[in-house]
Amino acid sequence: MLLISISIWASYLFRFEGNIPSSYLMQCLTFCIVSVITCIVSMYGFHLYNRIWQYASIIEMTAIVRAVLISCAISLLFTFFISGSYVPLSVTLLSFETMLLTLGGIRFAWRAYRSLLVRNKKNKNRALIIGAGDCGTLVARKLLASEEAAMLPVAFVDDDPAKQKREVCGLPVLGNRSIVQEAIRTHRIDDIIIAIPTASKREVANLLEICKPTGVKVKIIPRIEDLIHGKVSINEIRNVDVDDLLGRDPVKVDLQGIANYVEGKTVLVTGAGGSIGSELCRQIALYRPQKLLMLGHGENSIYAIEMEMKRQFPQQQVESVIADVQDLKRMESVFKKYAPQVVFHAAAHKHVPLMEGNPSEAIKNNVLGTKHVADCADQFGAERFVLISTDKAVNPTSVMGATKRIAEMYIQCLDKTSKTIFAAVRFGNVLGSRGSVIPRFKEQIAMGGPVTVTHPEMIRYFMTIPEAVQLVIQAGAYAKGGEVFILDMGKPVKIVDLAEDLIRLSGFQPYTDIGIEFSGIRPGEKLFEELLTNEEGIGSTKHDRIFIGQPVNINRAELDFEMKKLEKVVGEDNAIIRELLKHIVPTFQNVS
Repeated sequence: MLLISISIWASYLFRFEGNIPSSYLMQCLTFCIVSVITCIVSMYGFHLYNRIWQYASIIEMTAIVRAVLISCAISLLFTFFISGSYVPLSVTLLSFETMLLTLGGIRFAWRAYRSLLVRNKKNKNRALIIGAGDCGTLVARKLLASEEAAMLPVAFVDDDPAKQKREVCGLPVLGNRSIVQEAIRTHRIDDIIIAIPTASKREVANLLEICKPTGVKVKIIPRIEDLIHGKVSINEIRNVDVDDLLGRDPVKVDLQGIANYVEGKTVLVTGAGGSIGSELCRQIALYRPQKLLMLGHGENSIYAIEMEMKRQFPQQQVESVIADVQDLKRMESVFKKYAPQVVFHAAAHKHVPLMEGNPSEAIKNNVLGTKHVADCADQFGAERFVLISTDKAVNPTSVMGATKRIAEMYIQCLDKTSKTIFAAVRFGNVLGSRGSVIPRFKEQIAMGGPVTVTHPEMIRYFMTIPEAVQLVIQAGAYAKGGEVFILDMGKPVKIVDLAEDLIRLSGFQPYTDIGIEFSGIRPGEKLFEELLTNEEGIGSTKHDRIFIGQPVNINRAELDFEMKKLEKVVGEDNAIIRELLKHIVPTFQNVS
């Protein structure tokens, strides 16, 4: 009210050079009162009293202009009807301009004050944003507007020549990605934010290669498919993960092919509480099975995935089954009750060093457990059975690898006489699975090091859990019977290089800020993994990331006899068990 009154009074004073004629005083008063009323009503109508001006933008400015314009127009009409005379045009224009400046100015002054406070606040990390597009601009604005944010953006880098040497949000666009290292030195950068959510995995990996030598922390905005589930906030700026370093684009799947064998079916996932099993449940639910059976031995992990599935897929019928695959009678009762048509067998002991010390448990779970579930699938007429296997089954040097190879051999034998289609899918290490190397590295870095690597020449294939599971489900669609599908894991990665990259991208220097220690190869491990045995050869599928190892001729009677012997030696001396494993899997290198 005060600002409007001052604006109109000042307009009359300017018009009449500081001396308002008595004949215009009543008109001035009338115009003032009417304008106060109409402007307040108009501003209420445009919700200008409900806005948070700390985040004001062009939308708020437009609303102020419209509110003042409509208010002035209505006030002029009412003033004419009440006073019987027109308000001078110069007064009209001056009052409109002054009201706009004062009503808008006082609001945007608050935003400017808050922004100044944030910019001048000490102890904030200076950030360089790569990408001056919509996403980078939004991130810069949010960081500039937040007192709690730990980072303060100081500049942009963008490959678009039209943006270079210009300013965005008051910050300079210094140039393209080639000047990143120079920008870090000249602007004392502490953090880099990659704000290109539409970028492919390969492009992100290339940017990370540029950032790695700088020694500053690197953050990344989530991919565009993640952003569509909610607004960008400073909390969604995440640390770089190893899958960003791998630089692989998302897996493309044949939705129709998968739907044909999953949709409307009863699907059983064993080991459903584990890293792979739980992700299988999440992704299978997308293809609308009639019923999803989640079987596991640990009640806590099964309860956790059950709650998640009910929250994310409320329409999906799910059934949690607490059971041990080692218990044949329990498996038979599960198959008899639910009659699953598709089985994904993910239940297994997977930790190599632990199984070296407990080979009997590896046999009971990985061999006999697989036999029980596979036999039930055959006996109760399941349509498909997909075994989750590992690259450690190829020329194994560990008990775990040998037991998984026997599991592969058994389902290949069973496939020859069964109406059920049996297949195995073999892949390497998955990032972020329980007990895997990457979470351990991150923990060690957070604690200040040292990071422990087993051997400087240790090499592994890596894949993210979601992409591995997508390819497993896809491979199930290609199965004709007896195949071992091999997933393309990309280029093998040196573990020590991975550790060094993680240290650098966390803002530290390897061997200087964070040490790396070599602890020696653990029992059962080998320096590099293979994906195919010599006998299997390789064939292609319709999918460029899935290959087929051809079935190997295995004598069913001999294998059954050896597996019975294996069952009898459970609990015996470890050396005896290893000798028998060596007899069944001749390529097993008994190094322990």
